[in-house]
Amino acid sequence: MNVWIKNIVGGIMVLLGGVWFLQGINVLPGTFMRGSTLWTVIGALVVLAGLGVLTSF
Repeated sequence: MNVWIKNIVGGIMVLLGGVWFLQGINVLPGTFMRGSTLWTVIGALVVLAGLGVLTSF
């Protein structure tokens, strides 16, 4: 996989996961995800997966 594609995908995963995590812990206002433990866990997992993509060789 091209390095720039990997970096874009990993960056998007980190950003989306961060938004989902912050909505899950009731920091960001917005959608139905606000205050939901499920979205907190999903967000954290997506952030970790995104960081894994960014740091993989």
